[in-house]
This record gives sequence, structure tokens and C-alpha cells, in this order.
Amino acid sequence: MEKPVCQVKVQGLVPYQKAWEEQRYLVEQRKKHPQLPDILLLLEHPPLYTLGTASSLDFLKFDLENAPYPIHRIERGGEVTHHCPGQLVGYPILNLRRYKTDLHWYLRQLEAVIIRLLKGYNLSGERIPGLTGVWVEGYKVAAIGIKVSQWITMHGFSLNVCPDLAGFAAIVPCGISDKPVGTLQQFLPQITMQEAYQDIQTAFSEVFEVELREDVSG
Repeated sequence: MEKPVCQVKVQGLVPYQKAWEEQRYLVEQRKKHPQLPDILLLLEHPPLYTLGTASSLDFLKFDLENAPYPIHRIERGGEVTHHCPGQLVGYPILNLRRYKTDLHWYLRQLEAVIIRLLKGYNLSGERIPGLTGVWVEGYKVAAIGIKVSQWITMHGFSLNVCPDLAGFAAIVPCGISDKPVGTLQQFLPQITMQEAYQDIQTAFSEVFEVELREDVSG
């Protein structure tokens, strides 16, 4: 049986607003034309914060008028998080009818992608019951927040490969105050973003059992 095809688009550093608009466009196109292939966007963002639909402002350690970076309230679940260069962001635009129409299953699959990637680096990625994300030796290295509309997914995961973590100090990341944020670079000093971009594709294709093909639409 042939594997489903998922296009992959590696974009590098992309302004948040531009990536957000692209996601919404891709989702709407797939609502109208369900036969369109799934797509995985891989990129990085300039420094900013995002708040989920119901995120509490109590997890910000600054006044909104004096925010250190731009803030976007978006339609994903979860609390505040920080994006910046050196953090690999993945936005899978998937039609879950091709996989399993179960949001908890999908969240666990995204965690499994990160855990598979880490295993390839001889790191043990861990889940914490009741929380979403992936930890290594007690440090949260990956955050996950999604939105699903008519079983089409958007938003996704962010993996701290080698970012400057300073921006996280101004928030309570994901509303979790007792667990520190970490990076893969702490455990793998020589890791590069180029490696991570490549290896996350391998892990994604294995976990979701898809054939990734480069998107050439421009």
C-alpha cells in the first residue's frame, strides 16, 4: 500500500504574520478542495510571543504597553510561548480524515515526532502526564499548540534547537512555572539548525507514515 504524500516546505526565517496568513490560506484551500495534499511548513520566526485563544495575561511578566517583543493572540490552544531564531517551528497542515479524527491522538503524534528525532541523537525525550510537550532531563525542549477546523490542522510544534532563551524569562512558558525551558544545544553542543531541519523531516515521515515531497509551488 502506497504511503500518503505530504509536501514539505522549508522556509527559514519568516515573519510571524506572513506564516500565519499562509497557514490560514492553506487551511481554507483544503476545506474547499479536500483532495489537496497535506503540507508541512518548517521555519523559524524573529523574536515574538504568541498567546492562545484563552491564554491568561497572568503569565506575562511585563505590561502589554512595554512588551519586549511583538505579541500575537492566535487561534491555537495553550498558554503564552516565545518564538525566536534557532527554534525550529513546524506547522503541519493535515487532513486528519486521512489519519485519525482524534485530537488527543494528533497531539501525541506530534510529541512522538520530537521523541523520534531525539532518539536519533541518543537523547531520551519524555512526556509528562497531563501536560503537552516534550522534555529532556527535566527541561522542556518542545512546545505544541494546535488548531483544528473541519479536521484540517494548523499551528503545531516548536523545538528549541539552539535559540537564545532570554525571551522566555519574561513569561511563564506555557503557564508552567516549575519546569525550566531548555535547548538541544545544552545536550548536543555541536548541533546545527541544518541538521534539525533534515532530521525532523525523517522523524515526521516515520511517525505519520507519509512520503514527504518537496513543495515546489513557490
